[in-house]
Amino acid sequence: MDVVNETKSLLLAMGASPIMWFMIFLSLASITVMVERAWFFHSITEDIELIARRLSALLDARDYEGARALMRSSSSAEAAVVLAGLLDAGRGVRAAREAMAGAEALQRKRLERRLGYLGTLGSNAPFVGLFGTVVGVVMAFEELGVGDGSTANAAVMASIAEALVATAIGLAVAIPAIAAYNGFQRRIKGIAYDTDALAHVLLAHLEGEAGASEVPRDALPQRAPRARDTPDTEELGRVRASLVEVS
Repeated sequence: MDVVNETKSLLLAMGASPIMWFMIFLSLASITVMVERAWFFHSITEDIELIARRLSALLDARDYEGARALMRSSSSAEAAVVLAGLLDAGRGVRAAREAMAGAEALQRKRLERRLGYLGTLGSNAPFVGLFGTVVGVVMAFEELGVGDGSTANAAVMASIAEALVATAIGLAVAIPAIAAYNGFQRRIKGIAYDTDALAHVLLAHLEGEAGASEVPRDALPQRAPRARDTPDTEELGRVRASLVEVS
């Protein structure tokens, strides 16, 4: 079997149009993902500085129930992480820190949902478009080989134009997908910074409370001397008298 001729026949029968329609479908899917993710990030955006100030005030007042209610009332990923720390705060600073680390991992998975599709599409769409370009060029050379005169030239130009359109569609799909992917990744990085800042508000308070519960050694009451540690004056007098008699 002649692999080259069979492959060429398959490409000529298929043409570049199915590839371009496939790229258009991928583009519509990527637009859907971009709109959904943009709405999601908008819905969880809150003023973290304001939340941090309110949390600090509640912790200073030792109103832990109020602090938990504040975190529950927020739809932000940062508040969800700190809420996990507040729920385990009674078991110590380390338990709260570990709980927040676990919650942060879950929130990151939630934030990065469907972004892999955008990254993959942005990286591979140009290659799919290039495949359409190759098919168009094969068609152009085939027309050039079997045709003659002005008819062949027209067919060649049409095939080359189709090949270039496939390249353009591939780039048109890839560029917005990559731009959206990078934008969402920057947003996730910003949320990670805000989460770290809000978590340290809680950790600083818990460590301060733990330190205050430990009494420094210098602050402990001094032990009064025991009776056996106090010199006995009468005993010393008897010892001196016996020494004088011996001498």
